[in-house]
Amino acid sequence: MRVGIVGARFAARLHFENYRRVYGVPVRVAGVYSVSRESREAFARERGIAACASFEELCDACDVIDICAPPVTHAALAAEALERGKHVIIEKPLTGFFGPPDATADFRGDGFSKEVMLCEAVASCQRVLEAARTSGKRIGYAENWVYAPAVEKEREILRKTGGQILWIIGDESHSGSHSPYYGDWRHSGGGSLVGKACHPLAAALHLKRVEGQTRHGRPIRPRSVSARTHAITRLEGFRDAGFLRTDYRDVEDYAQVHVTFGDGTVADIFSSELVLGGVHNWLEIFANNHRTRCNLNPVDALETYNPREELFKDVYVVEKIGTKQGWSHPAADEDWQHGYLRELQDFMESFAADREPLSSGELARDTIAVIYSAYLSAERRGTEVEISL
Repeated sequence: MRVGIVGARFAARLHFENYRRVYGVPVRVAGVYSVSRESREAFARERGIAACASFEELCDACDVIDICAPPVTHAALAAEALERGKHVIIEKPLTGFFGPPDATADFRGDGFSKEVMLCEAVASCQRVLEAARTSGKRIGYAENWVYAPAVEKEREILRKTGGQILWIIGDESHSGSHSPYYGDWRHSGGGSLVGKACHPLAAALHLKRVEGQTRHGRPIRPRSVSARTHAITRLEGFRDAGFLRTDYRDVEDYAQVHVTFGDGTVADIFSSELVLGGVHNWLEIFANNHRTRCNLNPVDALETYNPREELFKDVYVVEKIGTKQGWSHPAADEDWQHGYLRELQDFMESFAADREPLSSGELARDTIAVIYSAYLSAERRGTEVEISL
């Protein structure tokens, strides 16, 4: 499997390192493409791969296209790669709404019709999925929470016990994204809801799909959603102490979502840019025969005490930690813990065997439908919105 990576920043570096750990399927990262010549050449030089001068050149050299570029580019690149007969891996979100075609630099997503956004985002998803159906190629939706070991164990419990999930609650929050594109709706398609809530939300949707397939032979899917979003760091009375990222132009920095599934059970999902002390990732499942708490980060498998900040200057502790001084919980293997390794392993195996991966285009579409229905609900100050699937 010859893989081509689009993008040369955080996600591209993360994916490259984990392709090296895939086993049982021959995999080679053959090249990289980025609109920045300097970035792609530096990325390629450091890793001994080809720097492609165009997306077309990358596609010609590869069997799989891994899209780690900004969200606004995802749908068009994925559709073109699929039409060229390539399997695609798409970082979250699969797609979204980034402004009308004639949008200028002064476009503001927080003041634009969320009903239009919902229609356009779902239509964009459908175009990508249709390109996959027409080409006969597969989509790997890079939702790492589906592959996190803690969530994988809950999936095993559901399948082996036939449990019924009654309520799920989950959260992904931290002190702000490191992406320079984040914070502007034109590039990211939204704020905390699309950028962070997507993770626990997709995991919840995935587990309900598993439950339905196990018990009834068909997935249980989301039926309706109510939500609220807020821009806390843009409040007139917000006092900036310098620890949180605050340069969000037109996106929310807090979201809460209540999902009702087709069987009447529920999930509550939270996300924000307001949490210090590292990434706060967890999912709790309340079933009729068990209860599981999936702690992705932080976990206490490893604890260390550092008396001086500079001692750990070359030691990675955990994503988004504010300080390395004092007691901390370093991630022994964060890529494994967060599911990145198992994600790429499943994608490579599914492409080789021509089967659907666990995190597929269908899960991506349902996630986008819930997210943008939630934006519509928030615009209507929490009114319940039926999800059209």
